Amino acid sequence: MAETVAMTASPFPTVEKCSSTDRGGDTVVADLDGTLLCGRSSFPYFAHMAFETGGVLRLLLLIVLAPLAGLLYYLVSEPAGIQVLIFASMAGARVADVEAVARAVLPKFYCSDLHPESWRVFSACGRRCVLTANPRIMVEAFLKEYIGADVVVGTELVVWRGRATGLVSSPGVLVGENKADALRRAFGDAAPEIGLGDRKTDYPFMRLCKEGYVVPATPKLKPVPREDLPKPVVFHDGRLVQKPSPALALLTVLWIPIGFVLACLRIAAGALLPMRMVYHAFRALGVRVTIRGTPPPPASRETGQTGVLFICSHRTLLDPIFLSTALGRPITAVTYSVSRLSEILSPIRTVRLTRDRAADAAMIRRLLTEGDLVICPEGTTCREPFLLRFSALFAELTDEIVPVAMENQMSMFHGTTARGWKGMDPFYFFMNPSPGYVVTFLNKLPGELTCGGGGRSSHEVANYIQRLIASTLSYECTSFTRKDKYKALAGNDGTVVSKPNIDNKNKLMGC
Repeated sequence: MAETVAMTASPFPTVEKCSSTDRGGDTVVADLDGTLLCGRSSFPYFAHMAFETGGVLRLLLLIVLAPLAGLLYYLVSEPAGIQVLIFASMAGARVADVEAVARAVLPKFYCSDLHPESWRVFSACGRRCVLTANPRIMVEAFLKEYIGADVVVGTELVVWRGRATGLVSSPGVLVGENKADALRRAFGDAAPEIGLGDRKTDYPFMRLCKEGYVVPATPKLKPVPREDLPKPVVFHDGRLVQKPSPALALLTVLWIPIGFVLACLRIAAGALLPMRMVYHAFRALGVRVTIRGTPPPPASRETGQTGVLFICSHRTLLDPIFLSTALGRPITAVTYSVSRLSEILSPIRTVRLTRDRAADAAMIRRLLTEGDLVICPEGTTCREPFLLRFSALFAELTDEIVPVAMENQMSMFHGTTARGWKGMDPFYFFMNPSPGYVVTFLNKLPGELTCGGGGRSSHEVANYIQRLIASTLSYECTSFTRKDKYKALAGNDGTVVSKPNIDNKNKLMGC
């Protein structure tokens, strides 16, 4: 939970002395906080759980009870302190919501805190088990899907009618002898080869292993680099950008009312002012817009300049608005679907695709005769430095293509969601103290690389633009699609059935 006082006179050698050679046939049993993870506090993960399942009020409750949890943890017992955190963050929450947060939100933060020495030993073993005081439901998805744990034994919650009560099942929080008993139940008389722990309450289960190693507290330890992780985190959800300490969590709660008022002002400026003035208004209100490259001139019948199709990487649903801000003129955006509130607030024209290929192609060709157009061919947003597969339809419709690399910067809140209400996405983005966008205009696609002028296939053109934008941003290309994202984060394919009396076709959820 909170930082553990450094251990003295440990009966076990440190993990650095554990050999990871020829361990393929061995079984390792490890604690989580302070052992597999660099951080010795589980408060940040409970804070994410509280905010995602119960909003700001539940996060505030957790912050208020955190001092009590700390006092109980240090002066009474570890289980009592952890029980307070579990109750504050989960009491009354739907179990389905807890599972969704554990699957879609927490792995990103767990993966960014993996202990290098513990991971060296853990990953070398053929069978991997984790014993943790944290609720099993909260950590199992990360441990099994991202670091290959075979067995996860954790504290079990009491559930009533599909909701967590905030209480724990017998034998209680897994600390001390409870961990040792859980290990005996999981392995019987077979003693695991390696036990890894970081505190005295881990000693009982470590003594049941043939070899025990302690993970000492190491200030400013660098976690396993992202490129060395066994599985990259491509998709993740949740509104909070950072892993909140108690102080940062309190600051976030205090900022929310201020940030919401500021977001309303920023959205009003973007919606009400002429587009040529929005850049300056954003700058005055603390929104940073950086423009790189040379944008093309606007379409003009007098000069014969036809409309171009801007192909953007997709970071938030605000991408077309910041593109228009960079150009100083409104650009029509073709979207798969956005919330009704976002359409009302949008300062630019938005046109929905129907998912009928012929109808969409005809509509886009018509719109291009009227002026410039912007489309995000990934079809959904991605927060991490990856580009999803580009839909190839756009390449068949025009040779006047200008790729645009979009980047955004947020310090407190994410402006996208897969599980929450998408109408709040612009508000969360603009609630950041100083959000930023970097709009990089790349050169217009040469004729020899287009479908019409160069005889290239639409897939060749789409893949080339994907690689070009990825190279500009130092991102990685993937073949993942919208369905992959929603399957990973929301457990569905990203579609909802429309009301029969309005539209008998499926409409896709927002970006």
